[in-house]
Amino acid sequence: MPDIPIPDDNDALLAECEVETFRSGGPGGQHANKVESGVRLTHTPSGVVVTSRASRRQHRNKQLALEELRRRLVSLNKPKKKRIASKPTAASKRKRLDAKRRRGEAKAKRRKPAADE
Repeated sequence: MPDIPIPDDNDALLAECEVETFRSGGPGGQHANKVESGVRLTHTPSGVVVTSRASRRQHRNKQLALEELRRRLVSLNKPKKKRIASKPTAASKRKRLDAKRRRGEAKAKRRKPAADE
């Protein structure tokens, strides 16, 4: 995945996102089902979706979602480490061969017995 440019300020980052609000549910008494305080940000250039419903305030949830989005974009931009191929361990070889042997024995039991004349 190519590097995703991350704006320095939150307003520019928010301009790249689709903002969706929803009722976050959870504890909160009478307040819970009336106010849309949950925030879902969809970063359109990368497709990353972040949701925040930790606070009762929409503004605070939006800030938390932006921080999480910035964190995820930074981790996406980090280069992936190249996998170092390693040989299978002796135990894993033994385990695989034992499984093959047991499978062969089970299949041998399904065969018709040889007709001895």
